[in-house]
Amino acid sequence: MPKQTIEKSSYHHGDLRQALLTSAETILRREGLQSLTLRAVAREAGVSHGAPAHHFPDLANLLSELAAVGFHRLAAELDKTDDATIQDRMATGRAYVKFAIENKELFQLMFQSAKLDSSNTTLRNARSKAIARLAKSGAVPLEAPSLAQLGDITANWAVVHGFAQLLLDGRLATIFKLAPEGTTAMNLLDAVLTSVARARKSR
Repeated sequence: MPKQTIEKSSYHHGDLRQALLTSAETILRREGLQSLTLRAVAREAGVSHGAPAHHFPDLANLLSELAAVGFHRLAAELDKTDDATIQDRMATGRAYVKFAIENKELFQLMFQSAKLDSSNTTLRNARSKAIARLAKSGAVPLEAPSLAQLGDITANWAVVHGFAQLLLDGRLATIFKLAPEGTTAMNLLDAVLTSVARARKSR
């Protein structure tokens, strides 16, 4: 048996869950969601094909837990920005899109609701944490927000998420062809966020 497999198979029981999540993310980044199965994850981790069942009863559970990891990371990235100002909204938007670019496969999994378990507590809590950080950037209270404030959160999220998704799907190619030479994704995002801020001021 190869030395690497022996080492991977010697996980303590408490480490196996994290090892499986790490292996799942490796497969996701390298081969895409279509190749992510419990057997593939076990093989990547160097454990028996039945080992994942100790922590993940089915693939939807594993994918949900991996998506939760993504939401926690996203919230951590958003937390690096400053407190609620227009500049912070722009910084938050940049952080959101930067995360999407650097974690394309994971980002797309995070919003693949058909493949995730919507009742998974870990996933629901992680999503709430990320949304709470988006609300913070708009100075929106999480306790009894008004409908207008909820609209503000949703509008902010829709803009940056929509931009990120269009970018990842390659739908902005025509826009970039029309843009000044050297325009980057972040340059275009800044222009979008500036346009949104200007529209708010003119209300």
